[in-house]
Amino acid sequence: MKALVLAQLSGLDGLHVQDVPEPTPKPGQAIIRVTAGGLNFADVMTTKGGYPGMPAPPLIVGREFAGADETGRRVMGYAQWGAFAERTTAYLRALWTIPDAWTDEQAAAFPVNYFTAYLGYWQAGMTSAAGQPPSAVPPGEPRQRTPRVLIHAVAGGVGTAAVQIGRLLGVEMYGTSSSDEKLARVMELGLQHAINYKQHDYEEVVKNLTRGEGVDAVFEMLGGDHTAKSLRCLRDFGRVIQYGTATGKQPKLDVRALYAKSASVQGLWLSYLSQKPEVMEPAWRQLSAWIAASHLNPQIGEVFPLDRAVDAYKLLEDGANYGKVVLKM
Repeated sequence: MKALVLAQLSGLDGLHVQDVPEPTPKPGQAIIRVTAGGLNFADVMTTKGGYPGMPAPPLIVGREFAGADETGRRVMGYAQWGAFAERTTAYLRALWTIPDAWTDEQAAAFPVNYFTAYLGYWQAGMTSAAGQPPSAVPPGEPRQRTPRVLIHAVAGGVGTAAVQIGRLLGVEMYGTSSSDEKLARVMELGLQHAINYKQHDYEEVVKNLTRGEGVDAVFEMLGGDHTAKSLRCLRDFGRVIQYGTATGKQPKLDVRALYAKSASVQGLWLSYLSQKPEVMEPAWRQLSAWIAASHLNPQIGEVFPLDRAVDAYKLLEDGANYGKVVLKM
């Protein structure tokens, strides 16, 4: 079968479509005939050895897919490796039925983006029945203010998912991107405050728009100085939800901001949480209810055939994509 293989840790030059043996399932796994794969920035990091826990090359890359199991049921799923192939294996707990109205491309854009975004709101305390983040409310103060979130890379896959979910949760959303055109598209999804970070300092914009109060949570996937900068964007008792390091730099902390605002930084790693049914099953129940009500619509930027996978990776590496980049098997 054909698969996208990372032969060596040399960046995109290490990627090649090759013939590989058919996969052998482990106990608790199913074999999936893959039709589409969702590309994530973690896949770009993998080509340079920058993703934690990755095996040594050569390895079949890709962690998100859509296709059909051996019974013919259309499924979308999450796997740590091996998704960008004509066939892959996945644990049953990480497979979900594709909605009838969705294309395979939409399904391939769902698992990583929407679970990450939903769990970000969950970790920020914004999925509670009251719709108010407990971490942002000082003891004894009524929960009556609207929760606020700052979403970095808001025009990307996780960002567009976070905007759709935030609108359903009644969250006031601030989002950063490098393009006015992309920001305009995300505002159509429900983003209220668009910030072009190439033209404006997002820390200053958030400070001005919130009258110095800040936001309750920041969805942070940049790393480096942005983690400390995001901390300074918080309200008292707020949280930075750190789910990536797209800059390739280790997150830096402003400890004084932690002290001054009783704030916190919390990690979110879907590879870890996906192994916990007590976390994933309630998340899927809520997400699937929103899907059934036609409230969630995965945003597809571009679709590439497998033999143009390097072009797809390059688009993501350059930050030139809107929404999800998808590979067709």
